[in-house]
Amino acid sequence: MKLTLQVNGNAAELTVDDPDMPLLYALRDGLGLRGPRFGCGLAQCGACTVHVNGQAVRSCLYPVGSVGNAKVTTLEGLGSSAHPHPLQQAFIDEQAAQCGYCINGMIMQAKSLLDQNPHPSDAEIKQALAMNLCRCGTHLRIVRAVKRAAGSAS
Repeated sequence: MKLTLQVNGNAAELTVDDPDMPLLYALRDGLGLRGPRFGCGLAQCGACTVHVNGQAVRSCLYPVGSVGNAKVTTLEGLGSSAHPHPLQQAFIDEQAAQCGYCINGMIMQAKSLLDQNPHPSDAEIKQALAMNLCRCGTHLRIVRAVKRAAGSAS
């Protein structure tokens, strides 16, 4: 079946065999986007997080056929290397990534938080990111990066 998705502000056409295929596979394999990552395949780690109509979703379980006319935003859609989104720049400035595998999910989840709460407390940041797993232990730098992006870095 042919689908036209609105991804990062552009129409993207792809052919899928199964509308229940995870959106993650369509984004990575069909469109060549590398921001969202395959982590657990169970929506438990957050590495695959993207936005669908501004809401953070785990794309490893979100069926591509359910996207419809919704707008999908991936990490690549927030900013570029030349012009990073303020949240991406804050993660760079705070050196929040060690291995970097979780950073897609951390940034996309943090963006959703900041869209709803522009000046979150440390506790609110930790709560919002609690279901995003990071094995490297850069949690304090991640919280500082979100605070920096919110303009409330101490």
